Amino acid sequence: MISPTSQTPQTPQTSHDGWSPVDQQALDEVVTFTSELIRIDTSNHGGGDCQERPAAEYAAERLAAAGLEPVLLERTPGRANVVARIAGTDPTADALLVHGHLDVVPAEPADWSVHPFSGEVRDGVVWGRGAVDMKNMDAMILAVVRAWARAGVRPRRDIVIAFTADEEASAADGSGFLADEHPGLFEGCTEGISESGAFSFHAGGGMTLYPIAAGERGTAWLKLTAHGRAGHGSKVNHSNAVSRLASAVARIGDHQWPVRLTPTVRAALAELARLHRIDADVHAEDFDPDALIAKLGPAAALVEPTVRNSANPTMLNAGYKINVIPGQATAHIDGRMLPGGEDEFRATMDLLTGDDVEWEFHHREVPLQAPVDSPTFAKLRAAVERFDPDGHVVPYCMAGGTDAKQFSRLGITGYGFSPLKLPLGYDYAAMFHGVDERVPVEALHFGVNVLDHYLRSA
Repeated sequence: MISPTSQTPQTPQTSHDGWSPVDQQALDEVVTFTSELIRIDTSNHGGGDCQERPAAEYAAERLAAAGLEPVLLERTPGRANVVARIAGTDPTADALLVHGHLDVVPAEPADWSVHPFSGEVRDGVVWGRGAVDMKNMDAMILAVVRAWARAGVRPRRDIVIAFTADEEASAADGSGFLADEHPGLFEGCTEGISESGAFSFHAGGGMTLYPIAAGERGTAWLKLTAHGRAGHGSKVNHSNAVSRLASAVARIGDHQWPVRLTPTVRAALAELARLHRIDADVHAEDFDPDALIAKLGPAAALVEPTVRNSANPTMLNAGYKINVIPGQATAHIDGRMLPGGEDEFRATMDLLTGDDVEWEFHHREVPLQAPVDSPTFAKLRAAVERFDPDGHVVPYCMAGGTDAKQFSRLGITGYGFSPLKLPLGYDYAAMFHGVDERVPVEALHFGVNVLDHYLRSA
């Protein structure tokens, strides 16, 4: 059970610029909501095997208690989404989308130190599946909205809140469904914020970075199929489907993709070089990003996956008996494409698979890019640095993807911004889909204040 740090909300102190931090109740609630959402098992096993509705109802009840009018929407029974709008004070301003997904990847309890769906709060840490990906951000959103209701705060621009289903699979029952079937709910939204950004990253030497996502590689999940001549395993067979497939998979796994720098990644490299006091002209024709990355120490992890397209073999399937050569074999590839890199990706797959193996997109979503010189990015930066003046905000491109891909169909530019101040030694990246996923209580408190500050200034 959660023990509140105070039963009586404290009066926040107003700063010199007129902004007040959230009240003590919001700090208590973000911990409670994170824990209770974790206890609602919304494991997404793929293939439609998930039930987000209990978590959606939980979120909707708390939004309604804050005076909003949330709507629950389902493409498939049990796969519920929640959308609500907060009216801003300036009806001429563009609206802002703030979204988080309710589903989580599965977890095997035997592998964990605590039960993954216990939501246990121990020694100042909230444990469980979704603590970072991303029920923590869902809880922050709820806590901020409710704090605004208590204080009578209204943002300048309309803010649309969306809690989605199915992000951990195809998003067909979640953001894809909302964007395709209910675009009117997002009328006026031009920008959005969601997961995987504004977390503290300890870069060595006492340097703390806060990467804010301003781009995502595109999803290119592939199915490869090799055909051949079926036969007895003891006979010579130069049309062996398994051999053909294995050769193609090996070529894909060994392929060295060329460097392709997007504006977001180039900006990230420039900022990281400056912070590390490395002389590098990222716009020079002979610029070598690999050489720079090699000098960045831990910070290399922020950019190394996103200077190229990639394709990793992940699944193989062939045959049914050891002495029978099958007539068909299949494989799956997790491919990722940089903005502007799809033509190269297609041509490379054609070359690597050759004449004997067919390939097709099993699931495909677009790459994204957002400007890093925009007023929005400047406000995101200011909100983080307000609460950690010694931290350094840097732009980065996500190696993977989020619901921002689906919402981009509506013309919404997405940024990764779910703020957390994390202690030294905390491996944030390992928490995503990892064992013993957890988040410090103090990180949640930091996140609520940063999110509140940004949304009021937006």
